[in-house]
Amino acid sequence: MLRCVAQMQEETDMPLDMLYDAMRHSLSAGGKRIRPVLIYEFCRICGGTMEQADAAACAMEMTHTSSLIFDDLPAMDNDDMRRGKPSCHKAFGEAAAILAGDALIVAPFRILANHPALTLAQKIELISVLSEREGANGMIGGQLMDMQFETQEQVTADQLETMCLGKTGALMEASCKMGCICGGGTPEQQQAAAAYGRAVGLAFQMIDDILDVTSTAELLGKPIGSDAQEDKKTFVTVLGIEEAQKCAQELTSYAHAQLDVFENTEFLHALTDALLVRVQ
Repeated sequence: MLRCVAQMQEETDMPLDMLYDAMRHSLSAGGKRIRPVLIYEFCRICGGTMEQADAAACAMEMTHTSSLIFDDLPAMDNDDMRRGKPSCHKAFGEAAAILAGDALIVAPFRILANHPALTLAQKIELISVLSEREGANGMIGGQLMDMQFETQEQVTADQLETMCLGKTGALMEASCKMGCICGGGTPEQQQAAAAYGRAVGLAFQMIDDILDVTSTAELLGKPIGSDAQEDKKTFVTVLGIEEAQKCAQELTSYAHAQLDVFENTEFLHALTDALLVRVQ
């Protein structure tokens, strides 16, 4: 992932050490890398190669990392830790963190456009999917809804689902679909992959909400209880832990079913179950 940042730095004479250090700080902080894994795996089961998926995987990790930088800012979730390290704004200041997030959210489009292992048609499709699902109708719109819910007295389960399908599900969906595009998947496969991604993304958020109540900061690598402190509406506050867990299990079963149009999906089935078991 960091090769992309290194390459960009080599191509400019501007004194941007702090900016690149802030970008590296967040990109190299670890994390589950679930979205890039989904891109590589869907590319593989559609008949593609690792090289064909490289640019999309790198682009997605940069995009997701940018969203984490923004989420942690005082104006948003105001979290001091991310992936076991100080949040970007804690390490470099708010201004540098905002600019690092800006840089990480636009760099992916250059990476996708310049990758030699992709056809022109693939590049256009990948850029279209990523820009749509990270924008106002996806990740960014979902983040705004999340903030608006903090001041609403009541939030329904349907409203919460819509928000999470944007904030978390959109990039999961995009990752699965982009992997199929990289591997030359059929329209049917792309549709099934997108449905899988939406289900996994929603289940993933439900488990995250549960872990924010039941886990520890040491296990998660970030503060727990922050949802309650920020008065956030979550699947736990709306449904309760037991019902949220039940819904996550149902979504996981649905996700498994979407893999029927593919072959050699043993790893994806195992990953799907592993994401649910995080709560135990």
